[in-house]
Amino acid sequence: MRDNIQIPVKRDNTNFPTFVRIVEVGPRDGLQNEKTIIPTAVKIDFINRLSMTGLSTIETTSFVSPKWIPQLADADVVLPGITKQPGIRYPVLVPNIQGFERAISAGAKDIAVFAAATETFSEKNTHCSTAETLKHIEAILQLANKHDIAVRGYISCSLGCPYEGVVLPKTVATLAGQLFQMGCTEIALGDTLGIGTPHRAQALIHAVVEHVPIQQLAVHFHDTYGQALANIYACLEMGIAIVDSAITGLGGCPYAKGTSGNVATEDVVYLLDGMGIKTDVNFDALIAVSQFVTTLTNQPPRSKVAQARLRV
Repeated sequence: MRDNIQIPVKRDNTNFPTFVRIVEVGPRDGLQNEKTIIPTAVKIDFINRLSMTGLSTIETTSFVSPKWIPQLADADVVLPGITKQPGIRYPVLVPNIQGFERAISAGAKDIAVFAAATETFSEKNTHCSTAETLKHIEAILQLANKHDIAVRGYISCSLGCPYEGVVLPKTVATLAGQLFQMGCTEIALGDTLGIGTPHRAQALIHAVVEHVPIQQLAVHFHDTYGQALANIYACLEMGIAIVDSAITGLGGCPYAKGTSGNVATEDVVYLLDGMGIKTDVNFDALIAVSQFVTTLTNQPPRSKVAQARLRV
């Protein structure tokens, strides 16, 4: 049963995309903050279920040190263990050359790197300055180019930092431009704290598109203040066509206390379906995976759509 009846809508703003690619980050960004260690076989099952929903990009795991993220210590087993479906990308996050080499050994074909918009968050998160982080990323990009591997670049704290407060759009734009010039094929702007509002989100996009083509920009909103869907709508209005989300609203940031999870994939797909924007995601299949995840984490869903389904 579909709750969301599609009605043709005439939109005056022609910048809205006709298709949005959802980047599902639940298995990586979602699970990394879970305190209870999820068994490897269950993670593999989780990703395989996501692969049957129509999602075309599923961020699978992270090759970080197990010391920092124990939940993802089994990355070397999870990535080769999943059933990779044709046409689906399974990117993994790597922090440095060692992580890149592990990822390649495990069969990675897509990777992501990350930098922070502020010096303090960079030091707290990676124990590196922004300049040092960029050097690591440049080295990774050189190796990735030799292996013909696409690299996505994340920017954390794009709208605010827990240590330095509000981040100016031009600061993020400069960093995004550096990552793009180095060779990142896609730049994801992360509202790590979930403090953004629609006009601030649009101001950020307006600044960044001076350095990176709109087609190669993604948005990654956390929903701490309940603004994620509104922010996504505002960015769609400017032409953004790549949106990160996590099934059931999984996630949070271990280096930003008090933040809630990512915007829920079910809620994003419901919004896009209602706007007549295609995603190729099967809504009912997605809801089934959402129900699976609630049993997996033993937590109620944060997704409004999933909560509504439970009430029904």
